[in-house]
Amino acid sequence: MCTLERKGNVFILTLTGPGEHRLNPTFIDSIRSALNQIRTAVTTTATSSSPSALITTAHGKFFSNGYDLSWAKSSESRLELMRSKVRSLVADLISLPMPTIAAVSGHASAAGFILARSHDYLLMRRDRGFIYMSELDIELLLPAWLVALFDRKISSPAARRDLLLRADKMTADVAVVKGIIDSAHDSAEETVEAAVRLGEELVSRKWNGHVYAQIRKDLLSEVLDEIRVYNTGSRARL
Repeated sequence: MCTLERKGNVFILTLTGPGEHRLNPTFIDSIRSALNQIRTAVTTTATSSSPSALITTAHGKFFSNGYDLSWAKSSESRLELMRSKVRSLVADLISLPMPTIAAVSGHASAAGFILARSHDYLLMRRDRGFIYMSELDIELLLPAWLVALFDRKISSPAARRDLLLRADKMTADVAVVKGIIDSAHDSAEETVEAAVRLGEELVSRKWNGHVYAQIRKDLLSEVLDEIRVYNTGSRARL
């Protein structure tokens, strides 16, 4: 499902195999388990963690093609379980005590793009793949927490319109111009290499990961508040 590798203080989480890396509860749980391993490895005290960075990438043609709809759409309870798991995964990334980088090596659609854009930085190969939010085309509504996430991550109203209200399929070069991703690279290998260089640069700043995570949580407090509403029905901040 996924592998975790450590190069110095840079962790590389890879979605493995040649398939579409569609997100189902088992797959999401494996990603969350890897994130928990990373969190444990870098935490030194209750208020401090060692300088580190996370890179998430994937093998094959797809970074992730979104929900495993063939599994989820068989019942409403399965679809809600999937949504709950994705919310928890996004919250885990927001609270992770280090900078996070998505090295998108192929297509990133719907929940697959949500996973990628939940990282602090998004790098993508230009020679293959596109980003695509399919919800308009498949008649799924956007939850409030996701709207809040995109409001924070994508500053241009026109870019959000094209992504969400036109369901445009965007290449890396187009997405860079629109400010949806950070950079485009000539191959999957070059994308990962650029992500590693960025990760090492960020690690060299020697930031306290807990402080980094708290600032990120404050910046994305509306996202976390909306996730909390879905999970508990309460807006009380923890």
